[in-house]
Amino acid sequence: MAQKLHQPIRMCVVCRERFAQSALVRLQCREGLLQPYDNEGRSFYLCLACVEHKKTPGQLARQCKNGATVALMNRLKEIIVNDG
Repeated sequence: MAQKLHQPIRMCVVCRERFAQSALVRLQCREGLLQPYDNEGRSFYLCLACVEHKKTPGQLARQCKNGATVALMNRLKEIIVNDG
């Protein structure tokens, strides 16, 4: 009998929907700057559908404790293009 493998479920910080961890982008903020997760410190997840969502800049600013929403969105798009 084959054993069913558990797949981690995580929540997008913008839409609050739950997805398989592999379907999300894992990010973190270091000193107010957005970057891909580097296996150290706190992180959060974002689904690809929410990259263009109107709430995304505010949520990134909240996660990074940084009010520079335009800079955060530009960095997010850069991360998605380079890592995606």
